Amino acid sequence: MTENIRVNVHHVTRVEGHGNIVVDVRDGTLEQCELQIVETPRFFEAMLRGRPYMQASHITSRICGICAIGHATASLRASEAALQVEVTEQTKMLRKLAFHGEILDSHILHVYMLVAPDFLGVGSVIPLATSHPEVVKRALRMKKFSGDLCATIVGRHTHPIAMTVGGFTHFPSPADLEKLRAQAEELIADVDATVELFGALPWPNFERETEYVALVQDDEYGFIDGTIATTDGARVALEDYRSVTNEHLELHATAKHASFNRDSYMVGALARFNNKHAQLLPRAKAAAEHLGLEPVCYNPFLNSAAQVVEIVHCVDDVINLLDTLLEQGIEPEAPTPVTLSPGARGVGACDVPRGTLFHEYQISEDGLIEEANCVIPTGQNLGNVDRDMRALVPTLLTESEDDIRLKMEMLVRAYDPCISCSAHFLNVEFVGK
Repeated sequence: MTENIRVNVHHVTRVEGHGNIVVDVRDGTLEQCELQIVETPRFFEAMLRGRPYMQASHITSRICGICAIGHATASLRASEAALQVEVTEQTKMLRKLAFHGEILDSHILHVYMLVAPDFLGVGSVIPLATSHPEVVKRALRMKKFSGDLCATIVGRHTHPIAMTVGGFTHFPSPADLEKLRAQAEELIADVDATVELFGALPWPNFERETEYVALVQDDEYGFIDGTIATTDGARVALEDYRSVTNEHLELHATAKHASFNRDSYMVGALARFNNKHAQLLPRAKAAAEHLGLEPVCYNPFLNSAAQVVEIVHCVDDVINLLDTLLEQGIEPEAPTPVTLSPGARGVGACDVPRGTLFHEYQISEDGLIEEANCVIPTGQNLGNVDRDMRALVPTLLTESEDDIRLKMEMLVRAYDPCISCSAHFLNVEFVGK
């Protein structure tokens, strides 16, 4: 057993943003173990104050280049809740299509280009293109489809322009939908190959019991709206989300941490799988079985496997939604009118690729945003990452420092963190360290 270990990673690679891993074992005792968030804060909420509500979704989509549609959708749902707007079924279906495009784009990027290199013995996707060209080509084909889907429905992925409060400003043609339907059908072989590839990987054997939080819906494995649910049995209305997230500061992060029933919890694909696996479409359930996923799964490394399951689910649901829209036809429709009133407040929530995202706005009778709050999935996960690291390190003390460093990096990557999104509050004590 190694008695003294010092792991100091500045910065973790193959994640979005800047984070450090610090592990210090002295005389066999774990003295320090944390994921430090060192990004400069980005004051999202302050950017919104005083702006017209119609601009909110376009401003907040700039929070993230990967989850632009997710931020825009959560923003729209917050504005619509405040302004008493009910959207049509057609709007709901079109938003689901765009959202599936984003889930696919992000999950494919993560599992193929950020996670797979660790298992396939290379340092990044660049050498992977030489050592495993068929894997990279498959990923690029799948990403192209997700990009085409987003562009067709909302104008572009980064950043969407056709979604607005109450509906859409642009509508795809039947020919557009037919083309997407054909592309989705062709993609099934690549999706099946993805399940086979990741089903054969040697996932690390590590478990730590924790609480998993996700949005649940009555009749689907959805990503937009719902009720906040946890594997500890809690059910919380969206309007009471602050009672779940309980954001607080830690000295080693410029991002807030969160806790609910326990001192930390996890959001993301694994949390969704653990809370609503029964609502997956049939082929996604089969993929979960092939990957060895059973609820409740406490292995955070298998968050990436849960993302593969969601890839299968989303492709199949895209085909179902396209079939429905082609059968019903697209009807150009004006956005639903809004109702302005003093101090109107609304909460919007979506399960974006990295987990549950909340937007809350207070809108004046002049249509200006008076207050805003955004709670980011990665921030909610940070406390859980720290606790997973502290539980994992003692199991690795017989390994070399290089192997320990790799396992720590793989653990952080498994959470698929978007660190830049999470850093949106100035922690003066951290800055002064």
